[in-house]
Amino acid sequence: MDSDASTPPAVILVEPQLAENVGACARAMLNCGLTDLRLVAPRDGWPDEAARPMASGADQVLDGARAYDTLDEATEDLQALYATTARVRDMVHRQITPRRLARELREHESRGTRCGILFGRERIGLVNDEVVRCDAVVVAPLNPEFTSLNLAQAVLLIAWEWRQAGDDTPERVFVEADSHRASGREQQIFVERLEKSLDETGFFRTEHMRDVTWRKVLSLFTRAELTDLDVRVLHGILSALEGKRMPR
Repeated sequence: MDSDASTPPAVILVEPQLAENVGACARAMLNCGLTDLRLVAPRDGWPDEAARPMASGADQVLDGARAYDTLDEATEDLQALYATTARVRDMVHRQITPRRLARELREHESRGTRCGILFGRERIGLVNDEVVRCDAVVVAPLNPEFTSLNLAQAVLLIAWEWRQAGDDTPERVFVEADSHRASGREQQIFVERLEKSLDETGFFRTEHMRDVTWRKVLSLFTRAELTDLDVRVLHGILSALEGKRMPR
């Protein structure tokens, strides 16, 4: 198979026991944009329609999933291979976190290197003979007193880190919906009215603290990132407090 710099890593499930678990893994994969699912000697054969309900619509992954008799066959086109495990192995091996794995996978992709991630059996995970053939062992820094994950959780954890490593979504966005961010003029009209109303009601009890208190009030509304709808509502509140009749 030819190298393709845009090809995401393959998810390889070694001897999965339950088709339902395969379906759940397919769902987790597609959540994060992974579609190359490979099964090594699935206990009940493949395809297996029992996987479909748990896939919850991730049919693209299930329909493209391929079954192999051996791990050698499942990985023969791959150039880099990683093993996931919940425990430290009694062998000399490079151990990395899922986050480090994600960065390495993205670096491999940029060079056109085809990669695979091994996930072991539901009950016993991967055996040492499978781990030793991998470039690194991936161990998630979970609660050391309870590191147990089910198969789909493990796949989602790795897939999520891979997606995050290539994602540039802003950590914080302003959702406008049916309104827009209030303009400086809209906000200025409101704060001038508010200041006047506070003066008239005797809110500023001492003149020497007036400026300090007013700056705190202004800061509150500045941090709120008001929309035009917010400003209209605040004007309505002021009108009600001032005893004015609200227009219909």
